[in-house]
Amino acid sequence: MKILFSPSETKRPGGTPPPLQAEDMLFPELFNLRKTVLQHYTDLLREADDETLKKLFGVKKEDQLQTNRSVNLFQDPTMKAVMRYTGVAYDYLDYETLSEQEKTFIDENMLIFSNLFGPILARDRIPYYKLKQGEKIGDFAAEKYYAEHFTQALDNFLHDAFIVDLRAGFYLKFYKLKQPYVTMKFIKNGKVVSHWAKAYRGMIVRALAKYRPQNEKMFAEIPFENLSIVEIQKSKHKTEYIYEIIS
Repeated sequence: MKILFSPSETKRPGGTPPPLQAEDMLFPELFNLRKTVLQHYTDLLREADDETLKKLFGVKKEDQLQTNRSVNLFQDPTMKAVMRYTGVAYDYLDYETLSEQEKTFIDENMLIFSNLFGPILARDRIPYYKLKQGEKIGDFAAEKYYAEHFTQALDNFLHDAFIVDLRAGFYLKFYKLKQPYVTMKFIKNGKVVSHWAKAYRGMIVRALAKYRPQNEKMFAEIPFENLSIVEIQKSKHKTEYIYEIIS
């Protein structure tokens, strides 16, 4: 199976050598296409004024501006993407406490749609960076670029896989699925939850790493903690499981 997931705006600094390189990324043959996006970002860090960069980063304080401005994507140390991201969903995934077998499953089967690096695997090694969700890199729209240049490779990579798509809405712009997939919605007292959806996505991925379903039937049988299926809606390729939060 494959899990499609979002990045987070908050990230863990630091890392270890080596710096970013093709062989540590999904689709190494497309690395030069990724570098086009990274060069746009690098040029903007060098050329843009402070206010432009504060908007790009989504920060207000001067020290935050300078920290993020000093990033060098091509020379800085790297770490696994699943470790780099530290938002709510990743906190609830709690990757470091998984078994080695579960970590391997996440490493090889969770696709993260980075707004800078594009589609990457959880195991891919990336440097620290800061880019607010939905922000263009100057006048460059990375989501359109990746949709244009990486769709065929993703189609091939995902062919015939059982797919659970847990991406937030913005990241659907990077890649549109053209085969059957499962997605999920979480409700509480009859209303769709927003903030807590991130937490439940993290918990869902953790459960998927434990049970490793290979088809929808196996997925539907997973006893997700504090969730109860209330409805299943089907439309074209999408099957949406709607869960009531019961605690």
